[in-house]
Amino acid sequence: MQELLTIIAKGLVDDPNSVNVEADEPTEDGTIVYHIHVAESDMGRIIGKQGRIAKAIRTIARSAAIRNDEKIMVEID
Repeated sequence: MQELLTIIAKGLVDDPNSVNVEADEPTEDGTIVYHIHVAESDMGRIIGKQGRIAKAIRTIARSAAIRNDEKIMVEID
């Protein structure tokens, strides 16, 4: 999952070397929280107009997680 999020984020930003994806430990209900860190200048590219790109990233990640029987959340920091 971490690799998928990294590939998606690197494809969207101007500075792919600044992309970092971290995963937290699973919560009590088994949800894993992934944090995408990008350069300040690339935040708009990851979020998109009205959050459409961020929503699409979350949808793709949830779809992949369902195939692996996981619960996830994606946060953009």
